[in-house]
Amino acid sequence: ILKSAVTTVHVNGPTGTGKEVVAEIFHSLCNDRTPFIKVNCAAIPQSLLESELFGHVRGAFTGATGEREGYFERADGGWIFLDELATLPLTAQAAILRVIENNELYRVGSSKAKRVSVRVLSASNESIPALVEQNKFRADLWQRLSEVVLDLPPLAQRPDEIKPLLEVFLKTLTGGPYELTEPAANILTAVSWRQGNIRQLRNTLRAMTEFAIEKTLTPMAIPKDIMDEYAGKESSTPTNNSGTSTDVLDFEERSLYL
Repeated sequence: ILKSAVTTVHVNGPTGTGKEVVAEIFHSLCNDRTPFIKVNCAAIPQSLLESELFGHVRGAFTGATGEREGYFERADGGWIFLDELATLPLTAQAAILRVIENNELYRVGSSKAKRVSVRVLSASNESIPALVEQNKFRADLWQRLSEVVLDLPPLAQRPDEIKPLLEVFLKTLTGGPYELTEPAANILTAVSWRQGNIRQLRNTLRAMTEFAIEKTLTPMAIPKDIMDEYAGKESSTPTNNSGTSTDVLDFEERSLYL
């Protein structure tokens, strides 16, 4: 995508499914000369949104004591990542559409256009097509932002990705790299992560590092809520003649010395 003629990419998926991870991948693939500007649309007050996105000139509003470059201008020649896209008000949507359509922007308070060439990566945990149907998002802007759409299903629907994600996080967590014992890995790959998806998985590993033994993470470091889910899942597996799940028994025995 980075080397193609594509100018817009949208990433859609529930909270925690890895939309920011996709943005990080895009960023890592850009060379040092290619701007990549990240914007959390939900974190900017609506009264300041257009100024933050497009900049302003001196005297444009109270407190504007000088000229200021906006995010789109800083992204000229590269990418801008618009996270929480669904939170954009209609006025900001119209302004963004003008930038994409005409490759130019106006700083707030200025009548002079500035030429820019910006590709847009956007993300949302809400369905933008559904918002279009509700007249809460501009159909013409959505058409321009959806040249390529990447759907990220919940992690429970792609369990084969859990192990590769664990490998990446173990290398990149602060204080790492860490190692994960096989029993601990088996537990972490067995649970659903329905509450928070990839974000929950990464946060769990972060919590486990507090109990690392020489950079090694064992089942004893796994948070109680994750262990409770694992135990509940294992209790529904076929049992041996004594009525006890062999997997649970095996884990309990191992955890005595892991």
